[in-house]
Amino acid sequence: MNDIKLQLLQTLIRNWRRFVSKCLLLLTCLFVISIQPAMAGINDDKYDGNIFVVYAGNGSLVPARETLEKSLAEHKPTVVAFYVDDSSDCKQYALIVSRIQEFYGRAAEIIPVNVDTIPESATYSPTEPGYYYSGGVPQIVVFNKSGEVVLSKKGQMPYEEIDDKLREVFDLLPRSESAELKRRSFNEFNSELRK
Repeated sequence: MNDIKLQLLQTLIRNWRRFVSKCLLLLTCLFVISIQPAMAGINDDKYDGNIFVVYAGNGSLVPARETLEKSLAEHKPTVVAFYVDDSSDCKQYALIVSRIQEFYGRAAEIIPVNVDTIPESATYSPTEPGYYYSGGVPQIVVFNKSGEVVLSKKGQMPYEEIDDKLREVFDLLPRSESAELKRRSFNEFNSELRK
């Protein structure tokens, strides 16, 4: 009699475990089905992460290494790029800002500023990004070594226009008179090191 009760109890426990497992599996499936996929892309105004990381593949831009105040105090040429993460224009423009950093990142300070992080104020000092923000994104502001604004333009503009101003700031030859800048391959073999 005890053996029959024990077998009945074991069968009941086994059946109960199967039932609970099936219920958990069903709940998991319902949860997965109810999740909406992220449908953001470069051509829409939906948020899907930091634009420099997602679209330009350049997470080194955010957060900026220095503040505008410190960069101007050190008399460094500076490029301030105003943006928001949920703008298709800014998402497309992230590649241009990344390209600016690629060629001028060691000589100039590149400071991306998310306009949502600019504190609201009636007035700003000339060392604060809010002082130069004109109300539209994307916006680029280029400062020379003296801290003077040499370019301030909102909307998408070609890399070449920014490059021309930076060439003036660094006293480089115009693009028409200089060799084309080329990227160096990461896996390039250097025969000098072999010797």
